[in-house]
Parts: sequence; C-alpha cells; structure tokens
Amino acid sequence: MSAKIRIGIVGYGNLGRGVERAIERCDDMELVGIFTRRDPADVHTAGASAHRMDDLDQRTGDLDVLILCGGSKNDLPVQTPELAARFNVVDSFDTHARIPEHFAAVDAAARAAGTTALISAGWDPGMFSLNRVFGEALLPEGDTYTFWGRGLSQGHSDAIRRVDGVAGGVQYTVPSADAVASVRSGERPTLTTRQKHTRECFVVLEDGADADAVREAIVTMPDYFADYDTTVTFISADELARDHAAMPHGGFVIRSGVTGDGATQTIEYGLTLGSNPEFTASVLVAYARAVHRMNADGQIGARTVFDVAPGLLSPKSPEQLRAELL
Repeated sequence: MSAKIRIGIVGYGNLGRGVERAIERCDDMELVGIFTRRDPADVHTAGASAHRMDDLDQRTGDLDVLILCGGSKNDLPVQTPELAARFNVVDSFDTHARIPEHFAAVDAAARAAGTTALISAGWDPGMFSLNRVFGEALLPEGDTYTFWGRGLSQGHSDAIRRVDGVAGGVQYTVPSADAVASVRSGERPTLTTRQKHTRECFVVLEDGADADAVREAIVTMPDYFADYDTTVTFISADELARDHAAMPHGGFVIRSGVTGDGATQTIEYGLTLGSNPEFTASVLVAYARAVHRMNADGQIGARTVFDVAPGLLSPKSPEQLRAELL
C-alpha cells in the first residue's frame, strides 16, 4: 500500500475545522498537524495536534502539502508566497480581481523552490470557474451568468470583521429572482453587477464605535461591496450567535447559447450547500491530493483549477475511473 499523503493545516477557523473533518474521510491522507498563530494550548481541535506557525521551519521533511485556511484580504497574499517557498500548498484565495497578481507572486516563489502551489480552489473561484470554461468552450456563441446565494460568504464576512469598529458580522449574497428567471428563459439579458445581486450585512459594533463610519467603510470597500447595493444592519452579539451561526450558501452557473441554425441550448451547474466552509474544505482536500501527484510528476510553480486533470482529484486509479465513472 502506498504511503499516505501527509497534510498540514495552516489556520484553524471555520475553514480549517472543515479541512480537519474532510481529511478524516480520506483513507489516502493523514493530518500531521494544525499550525496556528495562536497559542496551541488555546486551539481545541477535533483530535489533531496543534503547533505554532514557527514550528513549520522544522517540518519541511514530513509534510507533503499545506492547506492554507486564512482570509483572502490580508492572510493569503502574504502566507501563500511565503509558504510556497518551502512547501507544496493549496489556498482558497477568492478576491477575483486580484487573482492574476496573486498567481504571479506565488508562481515566482514556487518555481524558485521547486514546489507546486494551487491557488483559488473552492467553489467560486474553483468549481464554478471550471463550469464557466466548459460553458464557453461547448457553446462559443452565448453568454455566461453566475449567481451566488442566498448564502453567507466567508470571504466577505471576513472583510467586514476587519473593518475598524466591528466586533463581529456576517454577509449574505442574494441573487435577483427577476434576473435569474430571465437568464433561464434563454433571453440572454445584459445585466449589471447591481442588477444580479444585492449584499446584506449584519454587524455587531465594538463599544463606542461610530455606526455611520462603519457603514460607510463597508459599502465603499473596493472588490467587495462598492459595486453592489449593500445594506448594513446593526445587531447585538446575542442576535449574531442566535440567528447567523449556520453558514449555508450555493448558487449556479448558466451558459445560454445557440448552435446550428439557432437551436437554444442552456447549461446549468448548481450547488446547494448546507455548510459553505465544509464544502470549500472538501474541495481544498481533493486539490491537495492533485498537488501532491503533480509535484511528484515534476510539475512545479503556481496552478489553478484550470490546470488540473479531473482524475488527479480522485483517490481512485485511472483504471477504476474508466471502469466505474466514464
């Protein structure tokens, strides 16, 4: 039996906890440990050992892939290039507008080190990205539409919590029912960003914080809220814990086009997620398997989901995949 893939988790919030649980379901993987900026004694895991981030310097020989579970706003732009200089890594960087520059920084570090680094894995970017490519390739004459929600966005919620004066908060993305109906009908409408979604924020203020200043900082935040109709509702910490603890999400990618003499064709890929972080974690774990295999094959540098053959995600052999799933 081949050796198990040795995984390390960097960061232990909702996503890190999801990765720990996802690895439990993978017979070809073992979790070496969780690496955190907090005091490991204060990190209560589901069974894995916790270590200080500084301990990674001594672990280059016993970790095959690091799964990075920090936030896209401040953590991953720094952590992914730094750690790709020593380890194979997977991250879930989800600030779409900054993916090219993030890729370039990670690619330079990984190529210099001979490591493999997959960025922006998850469901969007990630699985939705793949389906946008499939749609455009299969229906070259057409239009692609992506709708998210209604659901809680981890990245946008993290961005809210980093605003000065915010003690806690969550953000929900809500698709426009009218826009969705128009797209599904094959009308191929031209929709602005504001016409497709709205954003709802529920925020707990720190004591003494200026509510108007907090609201203004949120609704004008580039890449996250500035291009959307955004509402900010201030609530208590008790309300946040009671009403917003679950993290559902989902959405769909639709490609509407024509073939031949004008036959209307529609492709739709959808997700309904009971737990956004747990599903994202499952995607990261599958891509960690692919990264390990790609590195062993000599494929170094940064990669995205576009560069990974689907069979590399599966623990099954190519022979099994051909016999069972093709």
